Amino acid sequence: MHAESDERGHVVVPTAERPVPGDVAEGGKEDPERELGSRAPGFIKKSRTLHLSWQVGVFVVGLAVVAAGVSMLVLPGPGWLVIFAGMAIWATEFVWAQLVLRWTRRKVSEAAQKALDPKVRRRNIILTTIGLVIIAVLAGIYLWKFGIVMPWKIDQ
Repeated sequence: MHAESDERGHVVVPTAERPVPGDVAEGGKEDPERELGSRAPGFIKKSRTLHLSWQVGVFVVGLAVVAAGVSMLVLPGPGWLVIFAGMAIWATEFVWAQLVLRWTRRKVSEAAQKALDPKVRRRNIILTTIGLVIIAVLAGIYLWKFGIVMPWKIDQ
């Protein structure tokens, strides 16, 4: 038991403090399980119409970023990264987006832990090596059979 006594003879029992949203946990990282809800400034939350217009603005900006990310899936660019950035914008205001981001973070960290497993790394290295050998053999067979033929004729 970790009870302490003060000078008057009373027993003081330490209480567990709840983390305040935005507090920084040990290691300098923000608490991943902080409270859900709007992170709008207080003066915006006080007025219902101002808060509603704030939410509409956040939704429109997040939608534009997510749409840009979706277009980058077929066009050049970091599509998934931009989509998750749009989700992070939405998560500043909407609980459903905060829950999606928590789930995504959990799945990404689980996948990273699996990837760091020595057995999985060894298997991935072996499969990559086998794949590269197969590609090299197929390229060698193609070059042996057809040679290097340029699609244009420079000497004419």
